[in-house]
Amino acid sequence: MNIAVAIDDVPQGAMLSASEAGPAPKRIVVGGNVQSAKIIRQPMPVYPAIAKSAHMQGTVVLHAIIDKDGSVQELQYISGPPILMKNAMDAVRQWRYQPTLLNGEPVQVDTTISVVFSLGG
Repeated sequence: MNIAVAIDDVPQGAMLSASEAGPAPKRIVVGGNVQSAKIIRQPMPVYPAIAKSAHMQGTVVLHAIIDKDGSVQELQYISGPPILMKNAMDAVRQWRYQPTLLNGEPVQVDTTISVVFSLGG
């Protein structure tokens, strides 16, 4: 059983630069490589027994707002096998990130997280 996690890249046009932001924004959109490098605590989700026995695999895609302190503030299910959704969300709610700074000030981060459930080795 494998569970892989990725934070999806956001198209370049969706990223805010400091010059576009004007006065310190409260929230920025951050792509995958940047935000995943900031993770400091990442408990992995438990693979549901019923999904394992049914040989169910898939990717749960979540929309997350990471607060200024690095905690997951908001989490919404976007897509993926419903049977895997709860376990993915329960794990991601426990994740912690280093605070994201813009011009030296902490800001909230808007990002997308993919949790991949795979039975293969």
